[in-house]
Amino acid sequence: MTAQRILSWTPSAIVFDCDGTLMDTECHWQDARILALREYGFTPATGFAERAKGLHYSECGRLMADEAGRPDLGGEMTERLLAHFRALVADNPMTMPGARQLVETAAQFAPLAVASNCPREVVESCLDTAGLLDLFGYIVVPENEMRPKPHPDVYLTAARLCGADPADTLAIEDSHCGIQAADQAGMRIMGVGPWPDARTVALVDLWVRSLDEPEVSGWATGRVPPQYSR
Repeated sequence: MTAQRILSWTPSAIVFDCDGTLMDTECHWQDARILALREYGFTPATGFAERAKGLHYSECGRLMADEAGRPDLGGEMTERLLAHFRALVADNPMTMPGARQLVETAAQFAPLAVASNCPREVVESCLDTAGLLDLFGYIVVPENEMRPKPHPDVYLTAARLCGADPADTLAIEDSHCGIQAADQAGMRIMGVGPWPDARTVALVDLWVRSLDEPEVSGWATGRVPPQYSR
């Protein structure tokens, strides 16, 4: 990792992942997968949660059906997965530690976007409930011809909408799938969450356990123009 590529730099734009990065929803996705599989009488195998993390919900539905040995149920399982996830988020929407502070500070020095594999209405609803939606100029999800992560499409589109070159854009991600997408887009990457495996570490410039770590808040605060920091 080359942390100074981020800590000594001011990006032209910042693109955040949503689930597990801004919003504490990874547990909801995990619970929704378990609930959906149980409806069909299946229990996910060991390691399934990690394989499913960060995938587009339709790909996750297909993976669930494959895990259950019933690939014909991919469409049905996707629908049940989304239904359970929406219900769980509505009951308990939470931001990740440090996310609110970082977004509010970063909005003072760079245009912000979200790039997510979730449905647009789910992302917007989560961020609106958290009071963060208005701080983002763009919400980018796989629509029309855009491919989901780990393809770079959502990140490239987010940078373009923010008016920034991908090489001058910071991506903030928690999953290997999303980090692959940001890396293919040519962005600098801040990873967040429990320490990952070597293949993920190799792709990021800086890894932090949480967005409320002092080096993250100090970096962001130090980039706010003087007229905004008074």
